[in-house]
Amino acid sequence: MREQRDFDSSLLGAGHGKTLGLIVNPVAGMGGRVGLKGTDGPEVLEEARRRGALPVSSERALLALQGLAASGTPFRLLTGSGDLGEDVARAAGLEPIVVYTATPGGSRPDDTRNAALVMAYAKVDLLLFAGGDGTARDVLAMVSDRVPILGIPSGVKMYSAVFGTNPQNAGRLAARVMGAETSVRFREAEVMDIDEAAMRTDQMSAQLYGYARSPHQRHLVQNAKSGSGANENLALDAVARQVVRQMKPGCLYLLGPGTTTRRVMDELGLPSTLLGVDAVMDGALLGADLNEQALLQLMEGRETHIIVGVLGGHGSLFGRGNQQISAEIIRRVGREQIIVITSMDKLISLDAGCLRVDTGDAEVDALLSGHLRVHTGPDRSVFFRVRA
Repeated sequence: MREQRDFDSSLLGAGHGKTLGLIVNPVAGMGGRVGLKGTDGPEVLEEARRRGALPVSSERALLALQGLAASGTPFRLLTGSGDLGEDVARAAGLEPIVVYTATPGGSRPDDTRNAALVMAYAKVDLLLFAGGDGTARDVLAMVSDRVPILGIPSGVKMYSAVFGTNPQNAGRLAARVMGAETSVRFREAEVMDIDEAAMRTDQMSAQLYGYARSPHQRHLVQNAKSGSGANENLALDAVARQVVRQMKPGCLYLLGPGTTTRRVMDELGLPSTLLGVDAVMDGALLGADLNEQALLQLMEGRETHIIVGVLGGHGSLFGRGNQQISAEIIRRVGREQIIVITSMDKLISLDAGCLRVDTGDAEVDALLSGHLRVHTGPDRSVFFRVRA
């Protein structure tokens, strides 16, 4: 790899507008559908592959870059070789300048960090990366506040505030930055991550790793995750009791991750997986911490309902931390069989004024869009807007 301090600025040429850096973490998000909650570390990545996980980040990066290319905005594109960005850039019809070549035998985090450092020395106007919270941490560690960053959501958790609400919106915002639109503002956005080892033992350990300069436009980027207050907790306990009373005999219920759905399991008197997906029927636990394939098998021949909470702060309903409940599962269950539980305070605090879905399937995102009933208290519900 070229020494970062010796970056050859003549590579950039002239007359092509602003400069965009692109880094794709090709293994980000592979653990989601197979129930691993992330892919940090070589052992976890190997287990994800053993379970049949497929790469998702290049496909999601392509969605962002296609929109960016279609905007017609002139810009230079710097990226890494092969699956670090070059391949997907060319697939989108762009002509990238390769400024970093992956180290043979090197690790993916090392490649991300090294490529980000090259981008920082190149002084790109925006560093666009495809990955999750772990990738955001690696990028921030190298660039600090020297260049602004924006994430194409491609991981499992994505609690940080540097991500677009979906790949297409990340591409739209990048295009506006490249076009120097005056409506784009920059903010100090939180970069957070969850300890994946703690997650796998059903413990929540969140940490703030710092703040990144990041472009912001309402409806295009998400906010950081937020928690619940004491008054909200009382209301949610009452909703959980009502949901249990209304469960139908002989029906399967899939409960998504989080403390909100854990209240339902507590009311049933069942153990729950805080950061996984559990299945119950007739008051009995049929499976805990299930992946997509196991859920689909349980659903065969059974009327199925999904119970989910709302991820506070950025209002995610599907696509952040609950990828086991995949687009295919949602399609088979149907919109009317989804039970959403959250507090009114959490809804009011949402900056975008809506709930978000990012299932990776445009048809399912469209199916979920519109107004959906949200249960906020005993015998209380509101119809709240859902959008991709």
